[in-house]
Amino acid sequence: MYKKQMILQRITSFLLLAAAALVFVYSLGIITDLYDSLYLVSSYKETSSMYVEGSYVYLHMQEFNRQFTAASIVLILTAVALFVFKSHDRRKYYIANYITIAVNAVANIAVSVWALTNVFKYKAEFLLVDFAKLKEISLLLPNSVSYTESTFWFDISIFIFGIVFAVTLLSLVNLVWKMVLMNAEKKLINEGKEA
Repeated sequence: MYKKQMILQRITSFLLLAAAALVFVYSLGIITDLYDSLYLVSSYKETSSMYVEGSYVYLHMQEFNRQFTAASIVLILTAVALFVFKSHDRRKYYIANYITIAVNAVANIAVSVWALTNVFKYKAEFLLVDFAKLKEISLLLPNSVSYTESTFWFDISIFIFGIVFAVTLLSLVNLVWKMVLMNAEKKLINEGKEA
């Protein structure tokens, strides 16, 4: 039983690192379509004929995007901490192992909830863009403005953070399984000493 748990322990640690890396890549890509379509038009004043109503979403997302990228780096560091404290291959867990797993789980859930809340807020803002005007400008400036109504980068967040939640849950299940096995082993050792 310990062998299966140790295999799951290793797999879970690598999955947590992969999920954190996926969040990092997503944080870099989320604003890509917005940059291509709204960067130029968001710089015009409302009085300009090149102004697109709702293009301000690109500017509003800048601070969130910086914070999101920083938060994804924190997730990577908490996942790396699992390897630093050998939580991926330690047969017996110590306090540092419990702390790193708990910090990792809390960070994953907190960042996921925070990011999803903001992503959906900015998706709602994006849907307020005057797409007819954006299309018109993209035809006038085809090399500077690309037209898209796609919400792909917003919508994929459900999939990305679904993976993060699933892997975090798997790590917690693995932790409980580890604790049960460690308690059973301790009980057997104590019974052997008494005999």
